[in-house]
Amino acid sequence: MSGRGRLTLAAYGATLAASAALLPLVKPATWIFTAAFVVGLQSLVGTLTRRVPLARPLTIGAQVLVTLLALTPVFARSEALLGLLPGPDAFAAFATLFEEGVNDVGTYAPPAPSTAGIRLLLVTGVAVIGLLVDTLAVTFRGAAPAGLPLLALYSVAAGLSGGGAGWLFFLPAAAGYLVLLLTEGRDRLSRWGRVFGGAHRSGRPGSAPGDGGSASAPVRTGRRIGAVALGVALVVPLALPNLSGGFLGGPGNGPGAGNGKGGTISAVNPLVSLQNNLRQPEDREVLRYRTNAVDTSGLYLRLVALDQFDGTSWKSSVRPVQDLPESLPRPAGLSQGVDTGEITTNLVASTAYEQKWLPMPFPASRVSIGGSWRYEPTGRMLVGDNGQTTRGARYMVGSLDVRPTAEQLAAAPPAPEALRREYTRVPASLPADVRETALQVTRGAGDDYERAVKLQDWFTRDGGFRYDVTVESGTGVQAISRFLQDKEGFCVHFSFSMAAMARTLGIPARVAVGFMPGTPQPDGAVSVGIRDAHAWPELYFEGVGWTRFEPTPSRGSTPSYTREQTPSGGATPSAQPTAGASNEPSAAPSASASCSAQEKRLGGCGPEQAAGAAASDDDGLPTSRIVWLSLVLLLVLLLPLLPLLWRARIRARRLGPAGGVLTVWREINDTAWDYGVTQDESRTPRATAERLVRLGELELDAAEAVHRVAGAVEETLYAPRPRPAEGLPAEARIIRHGFHRAASRRIRLRAVLAPRSAVRVVWAVQERLAALRAAVPPLRLPLRKAS
Repeated sequence: MSGRGRLTLAAYGATLAASAALLPLVKPATWIFTAAFVVGLQSLVGTLTRRVPLARPLTIGAQVLVTLLALTPVFARSEALLGLLPGPDAFAAFATLFEEGVNDVGTYAPPAPSTAGIRLLLVTGVAVIGLLVDTLAVTFRGAAPAGLPLLALYSVAAGLSGGGAGWLFFLPAAAGYLVLLLTEGRDRLSRWGRVFGGAHRSGRPGSAPGDGGSASAPVRTGRRIGAVALGVALVVPLALPNLSGGFLGGPGNGPGAGNGKGGTISAVNPLVSLQNNLRQPEDREVLRYRTNAVDTSGLYLRLVALDQFDGTSWKSSVRPVQDLPESLPRPAGLSQGVDTGEITTNLVASTAYEQKWLPMPFPASRVSIGGSWRYEPTGRMLVGDNGQTTRGARYMVGSLDVRPTAEQLAAAPPAPEALRREYTRVPASLPADVRETALQVTRGAGDDYERAVKLQDWFTRDGGFRYDVTVESGTGVQAISRFLQDKEGFCVHFSFSMAAMARTLGIPARVAVGFMPGTPQPDGAVSVGIRDAHAWPELYFEGVGWTRFEPTPSRGSTPSYTREQTPSGGATPSAQPTAGASNEPSAAPSASASCSAQEKRLGGCGPEQAAGAAASDDDGLPTSRIVWLSLVLLLVLLLPLLPLLWRARIRARRLGPAGGVLTVWREINDTAWDYGVTQDESRTPRATAERLVRLGELELDAAEAVHRVAGAVEETLYAPRPRPAEGLPAEARIIRHGFHRAASRRIRLRAVLAPRSAVRVVWAVQERLAALRAAVPPLRLPLRKAS
């Protein structure tokens, strides 16, 4: 088999090995056979067109065309011409399926069902990666850069699976890339010829030094280097304590996980990872608990606090973590004068619920749980360490039922300066109308407590806002302004906006993410489903500490300390007190009593979108249009680089092993042309060398190299028996560096980004068109005789 044939097989195998990381995302995974067939057709067409040979752009174009022809009968057969050829209807069907696939990806959690849209996304994505790998590794003979699309494919799979694409799928992907590199190395060695590798040590009698053996020294060295590199990628991260298990760590790993007393966590918003679960078409139970609380309407289960606001999103700060103490310290800012009660809650997480943050009532005072968990004191959060997650966790939480009065909140003294400075910070890019609206809504309020209550009532009752989970979110600092104008959104819109407005008024604020109290069951337990996911603002009042508010209409419960007489927020029904808390789960199915059938049909009780999405500006563009615009923009950005890529490829071919004296001389002349020295083919090689040295202002080393190459050209053209010339590619590189050193910065940029010699592509196309026209006889129509 030829070298390119081996490279083609290696590229095909590397693509399939990397695409195996996508298998955990969809069940059943039969789409991989379609992808393997399409990528195989690409490879076959590439092999045939390279044997013709066709120009590289034509080879790539043929592969793209065959890919489209292969996808059409699979995904748009009924709309295709004759069931095979793509037409306008087929392209419209592709666009519809593509949009449906994007929506399905946002709706289902892995493993998602194998819908037609998801299959199209997977097969098309693998086909695109396969085409890139084949083009880079085989068509352009560059296996090393072919690792970038392979890495992108594995990274996307690992990110979407939430850790499901672990070492089991990393090893085949890495091995496929190494095989591709070794195959290219073997091909390069075969084109250069046998390489002397030292004395032969096989002990076979009669063998000469360097003769025989399983592999030449460079090939053996390449294998060893590949094996060592793979081992380093696998083993070294495991030995670094701050990488939490390294690249192959399980889900939930994050910075700062490790052994010892210290460390940090970078708590990314958990609703981002829960987004797919929250968009499930049916409610599913994530955990179940029993508690001795008389009223569970305020028993929110908190995951994490988001305290950094950059104008477009809320995030959690990177903070130090420590070992979980037996009893947690008293909450910051809570004085002894505020009435509190002790609540004990026993919780059991579903085996299908996997999260690195532990859902707990706030503020927790003690936690009893097995496994590896770390405590972050500022946010009073528990985060899993070394891959620890909530899956199937059974734990007990003792928490405080803080019952402040309106008078205590109204009389709260100013917060400490350091805390106030950190939690009232807003970016300069925040639109001015956010603060103006906050001032207008809270006009007449005498203290921060009254301002907070006025903000909450404005969102839930007086401002005309409507709860709607179908509202799309976009990007930009105008998001809050747009939400305040449109007055439609879901919990993250309301909580983010109230927290931002409170900060503009000088009230310390942050956003909490977690779950609403859930739905009581007949057996006394409380079931929490994915549709109970929620976000709410926490405002700080000295003497009380961080205090929950509820600005989202028709969701959760309005805190009693903010109510005038009657509740205004549709509280979750209370659970009956239990004689003894138990951590045993109930077998009863989860129900959502707070959600009517009509709301379920309209999506009114679920799903919440990612917490980072509420602080974005909705531009109204559908996802498919954004994707197509991104592809067009990428193509526009790549077009200016085509001359650079073509020039680099031509230079590599001319100065490669197959290049001769005249080929190197042409490369030198094209290099001079790129740096502004126009060509004059009427001169002899010696006169041309003198001209290049003079006009290019070449220094001594480059000038001598030009004359040496010119002498080799004259000998090749005129000597009866020219001697073989050696080292000419190295001379050409010296000359190129000489032109580069002598040129100005503007000429250097022009030579690299827009080389003049790239016009040869246009000339070559014109010549081929002219030859094609000459080969095709003109069509002559018979003339009718006039009757």
